[in-house]
Amino acid sequence: MSEYKNSFSPDDRDKKRMKGGGVSSGIYGLAFIGSLVYYIQHAATFGAGVLGIVKALFWPAVLIYKIMEYLKM
Repeated sequence: MSEYKNSFSPDDRDKKRMKGGGVSSGIYGLAFIGSLVYYIQHAATFGAGVLGIVKALFWPAVLIYKIMEYLKM
């Protein structure tokens, strides 16, 4: 046992750390699912469906890029 009463072992500290993005991961996940459903519903061909999956993955990056472009950052 350690000589300090309230000391944590490295394993205890790792358990208390948050792994993942928290709320932002949930928001991104919901937005991804929503955009995936939208793009797949509007796909007329298999190729358009595959393109919709790719668009659903990358639309947040494009959105941030366009916002920064608009704000001239």
